[in-house]
Amino acid sequence: MTTPSAAAAAETADSLLLPVPDEDGAPFWEYAARGELRVQACAACGRLRFPPRPCCPHCRSFDSEWRRMNGRGRIWSYVLPHPPLLPAYAAQAPYNVVLVELADAPHIRLAGNLVASADAPLDSMDPARLRIGARVHVTFTETGGMAVPRWLLEKP
Repeated sequence: MTTPSAAAAAETADSLLLPVPDEDGAPFWEYAARGELRVQACAACGRLRFPPRPCCPHCRSFDSEWRRMNGRGRIWSYVLPHPPLLPAYAAQAPYNVVLVELADAPHIRLAGNLVASADAPLDSMDPARLRIGARVHVTFTETGGMAVPRWLLEKP
């Protein structure tokens, strides 16, 4: 999906790191730019896989397609990073990193941040509101020329 390295990592104007798409993950980011959450699927056996890769781990086919997800899920796990942090991230602490299990693909989990609104900063969600199992839905935030998925709590 990405091939991060200190030399190649893209940054936003506020020095937050951006994903660096590789060949297999590029379609994920292209769909994200359209506001769509899609997951790679094997065109031969139909199994979903994430992160994207060239070969199906189940049937070994190299044929793939991208299936649209409904964008809903639940918090499977989360962490509140503690210092030392990269300088740009330290300025936004405390913030969260959530692992979201997709509702329509429970074996797929995506990392991201739970935020108060689509364009809110990483520290916009009160850490006391984080709960394992909380229902969330995806939103996309434009940052550094990329649409990055983030998560919003669903209304009860």
